Amino acid sequence: MHKKIANSYSPTKPHGQGLVVPVRALHAGYREQILRHFLQLNEEDRRLRFGTHTPDEVVHHYVHHINFNKDTVLGSFDGELNLIGMAHLAYLPKVDGQPYAAEFGVSVLPEGRGQGIGTALLERAAMHSRNTRIETLFVHCLANNRPMMHLAQKAGMQVEYAYGDADAYLKLPPANTGTIVQEAANEQWGDFDYALKQNLKRSNNAWLWFLGKPRLAS
Repeated sequence: MHKKIANSYSPTKPHGQGLVVPVRALHAGYREQILRHFLQLNEEDRRLRFGTHTPDEVVHHYVHHINFNKDTVLGSFDGELNLIGMAHLAYLPKVDGQPYAAEFGVSVLPEGRGQGIGTALLERAAMHSRNTRIETLFVHCLANNRPMMHLAQKAGMQVEYAYGDADAYLKLPPANTGTIVQEAANEQWGDFDYALKQNLKRSNNAWLWFLGKPRLAS
């Protein structure tokens, strides 16, 4: 993979979508929400996300072994704080003489599709990759994963097909002051959005309690 040549990352409006769709960095405390997110995907969605048939026990194993200290996990939440979209940025082992690379994987629940969530997650992952000295962003998926291929091509990634699989590559320029400031701003926006939704949900629950109605699930 490291020997592939990738396009440069130069979107017309860098990371603008991330300001519309808030993206929040996730830590180990979100593991149960990540698990619920994956378990809500149907069989076909899981096949496209993981490249093979993925029963519940495999999902449990995958989520349990996410290393939050090594990798980066990003999420987008709906108004009820459900994890509607989730991305996993896994750093690949460094190979001498080859660019430092990370693999990007993403999933969005059906009710969140068509809203720019996947794009926002990819843009945030690309920016974070630049700021952590990643040189190549890599995506591996099934060739018939049309949403992922559309997302990759929209980001300017070079796509290669072989034996039913597809590899997409994006060569990232070095970080600069602008990317560092922009990621910090995007992170603050994601945290603010989450806090706002959290407070609104608590207020709604308080009113439901006052009215004697069942509270919204936490």
